[in-house]
Amino acid sequence: MKNQLDMLNGPIWSRIPRFALPVAATAILEQLFNASDVAIVGNFTGDERTAAVAAVGANSPIISLIVNLFVGIALGANVVIANAIGRGDREAVRKAVHTSVVFAVIGGVLVSVVGELTADILLRSLNVPDDVFPLALMYLRIYLLGMPVILLYNFEAAIFRSIGDTKNPLIALAISGVLNVLLNLFFVAVLHMTVNGVAIATVISNAISSVLLFWRLRKTQQSIHVEFRELRVDWGTFAKIMKIGLPAGIQTAVFAVSNIVIQSAINSLGKVVMAASSAAYNIEIFAYDVFNSFSQACTTFVGQNYGAGQIKRCRRTLFLCIAEDAIATAAAVTLVLLSGRFLLSIFNSDPEVVEIGYTRLTMIFTAYTFSMLYEVMSGYLRGFGFSLVPAILTMIGVCGVRIAWIQLVFSHSQTFQTIMTAYPLSLATTAVLIFIALLCYHPAKRFAAMEKNKAGETMK
Repeated sequence: MKNQLDMLNGPIWSRIPRFALPVAATAILEQLFNASDVAIVGNFTGDERTAAVAAVGANSPIISLIVNLFVGIALGANVVIANAIGRGDREAVRKAVHTSVVFAVIGGVLVSVVGELTADILLRSLNVPDDVFPLALMYLRIYLLGMPVILLYNFEAAIFRSIGDTKNPLIALAISGVLNVLLNLFFVAVLHMTVNGVAIATVISNAISSVLLFWRLRKTQQSIHVEFRELRVDWGTFAKIMKIGLPAGIQTAVFAVSNIVIQSAINSLGKVVMAASSAAYNIEIFAYDVFNSFSQACTTFVGQNYGAGQIKRCRRTLFLCIAEDAIATAAAVTLVLLSGRFLLSIFNSDPEVVEIGYTRLTMIFTAYTFSMLYEVMSGYLRGFGFSLVPAILTMIGVCGVRIAWIQLVFSHSQTFQTIMTAYPLSLATTAVLIFIALLCYHPAKRFAAMEKNKAGETMK
């Protein structure tokens, strides 16, 4: 496959950006298309615009919780496949690919069913205001119907990335994303629908992206080729995927758990603050997508090289990912801050919304150095198969600190600035914890010693 990236040979420094930047572009495009939901309902729904923007934003923690959990599990599939590729085990690759596709669809159906039954309860737990609740519930119910295709796309993307192909997921998303924007405009501006229109457009566009990637998996002649007759769950492979992927999913989903608590606090400050926070989130996530892509690159490069027994390249990958990630993140943050007020006004031109939103941007970005460091270090550990410890430490550092902050501090100082302070505190704590774990496990040194011992035994 011409898009396959050789991670086992040649210079690493030039190949990390070739992997990471298309991943970042894919995530940013996805966020742009999601942001179009907010922008369009914020400009074409008349008197309901603030309530509509708040309704979409109120669903962000719930949707993030579900999607991030399965994206983490998909990352487990990425590691298992990448490791098998490094070993040259085509049979293991085949089993992992087909297991991943089947699990994505079944998991999506189960999430849809459970989500529809609990949607009302989930939103009420967030203290969504009465004037926003009906729109928020309508958006969530429609979005949940699309979970099978949404999860399928994410697992298919993980399969392609395991061989270093980050371009096919980007192309599929670009095509479906343009369709999403056009459908948003058609449903809302032409048919005068509200949040139901953008939710329907999101489901349709995700269905298109998942079908496009499935078609590519059927056409490719590489080891990730999919055959209908082989679409089944291999339970041994499934266990390996879940061993790495479930803790990784918990690690990413825990952000959503803590953000649900934070979103509840934000909701208590009224729909103007809700709208401002929603608009800012749709902007700040662009910078997050940049540094998170280097974490995914670190996981995949380490996974393949660990499978091939090239431990020195694993260690080199960690340092290069941190250095290159720092440069890319700094550029993204600077760009967003310089254009922050203009970007916020696209979502909602209310001056109060813009100023509150910009306050969120500046406070979140102060925490991104810590977030970048621990994401890459976590990705490095996952590449070696250590997934549970980063997940536990993230639950302590992110979820524990944020919930404690909201319960203990916000209850006495109920301001937006107080809520936002939880981000730098929690991310700094998590970065320190993950760094300590890295020093304790020191996986490159450990596995290098194991390889040396094996070589000594062979010589005997």
